[in-house]
Amino acid sequence: MLFRRHRIPADPAPRRGWGARLLAATLAAGLLPMTASRAANQPGAQDMAAHRAAYTLTLDRVRDGGDITQARGLMVYEVMDACDGWATRQRFTLVLTGRDGQRIETASDYSTYETKDGRSIRFSLTQKTQGAVSQRIAGEAEVTPEGGHVRYTEPVAKEETLPPGTLLPMLHTIRALQAAREGRRLVVAPLFDGTSDEGAQDSTTVIASWNPPEANERFPVLAPLGSARMRVAFFDRNDTSGGGASTPDYEVGLRYWENGVADEIKMDFGEFVVDGHMEELKILPGGC
Repeated sequence: MLFRRHRIPADPAPRRGWGARLLAATLAAGLLPMTASRAANQPGAQDMAAHRAAYTLTLDRVRDGGDITQARGLMVYEVMDACDGWATRQRFTLVLTGRDGQRIETASDYSTYETKDGRSIRFSLTQKTQGAVSQRIAGEAEVTPEGGHVRYTEPVAKEETLPPGTLLPMLHTIRALQAAREGRRLVVAPLFDGTSDEGAQDSTTVIASWNPPEANERFPVLAPLGSARMRVAFFDRNDTSGGGASTPDYEVGLRYWENGVADEIKMDFGEFVVDGHMEELKILPGGC
């Protein structure tokens, strides 16, 4: 799942607010599975492909008044099938250039282990700005019918409560693809991905029509598969400003193939939008 949030510090240069949520990163091979007893996999888990994908990141557009003139970067995403769960890692680097020529480099390395029953996740995020560590988040979460809870170990030890209906990242992808195949246009649910130390965020996923298989010269492995475009918006659950509909913290558009591979990504950080274009794809072995 490729829409995890990654943050640029709210003011990386003292004179400038380049605050925006950037894509976070996913799930490392080195993490050990949770010790909870084995439960049934969520329907659709068997359709998700273990894979490694590499993306180039480029500036798509800057909104009026924006200070960014260039954005370039790379992202590598790996998801491995570890039998009872998904081990995923995403490494992300983006260099922003302002109108005065100043360059800000931000990077993240985020890893989790999410069980296929959708009940638990372990997560660890390290973010850097200009080569120095700017944020660490780590912990584990359990989802229950009543909601669940998160136990953070970094940046400080604390617990947060999850709201009822919370989805974890891979399960959210599975549910969105199921909705697309069934012709539904909307998935609304709290989402917890471990990229914030404030618990779950509300999310709204708007889904376009399901597309049948089509020729794919660059990535023939995707040719037999259907796909759908969707846009996911994240909202702060603690926003009490009122005044009607709130503004998303972050939005991302993707084209998802039915095996969970996303080959086109558009990350909207408010002031500017970044395109992610898949350059390499390798399907990985895995499973029980």
